[in-house]
Amino acid sequence: MNTVVTSKEQILEASRELIRREGWSAVNIRSVAGACGVSVGSIYNYFGSKAELVGETVESIWREIFRQPEDEAVFQDASACILWMYQRMQYGCEKYPGFFTLHALGFMQEEKQDGRQRMQKTWQHILDGLCRVLRQDARVRPDAFDGQFTAEKFADLLFSLMLSALLRQDYDPSAVLEVVRRTLY
Repeated sequence: MNTVVTSKEQILEASRELIRREGWSAVNIRSVAGACGVSVGSIYNYFGSKAELVGETVESIWREIFRQPEDEAVFQDASACILWMYQRMQYGCEKYPGFFTLHALGFMQEEKQDGRQRMQKTWQHILDGLCRVLRQDARVRPDAFDGQFTAEKFADLLFSLMLSALLRQDYDPSAVLEVVRRTLY
């Protein structure tokens, strides 16, 4: 076995590929070391446990799925942003079959605290971005939000609809876009 230390990103890349090809159960310290062609100790240089490795792998998958788009205009228009998010969800489902469902259900167990925190951090980042888009969209009526109905509450509703679509594997954003149109424009 090659004992040359590999990079953290190469380890995460190998872990993502194992998840893509074989599912969650394929990811452990030994299998990732084998996929990287390095010793088990090399993996432990970067990750203190399997839970840490899996948690960071999941976070890297979320970053890949929702990577920054080339067209920044997506973040100036709520409808364009939602359409982009649905396209990215479909990409994630196609590239990592079962990722969303197994990820959400797998990290609800108590012993998966680190993974659950990473998932919630990632979801909060997406939710915060959606709020920013809602506030920046020039087409949103000036009276669309008030003290009771805030951009944060609407973003939370939209995000809940998107998470529900993920679990159903329904990547048609038309209903959500209609809610946006009727509510904001």
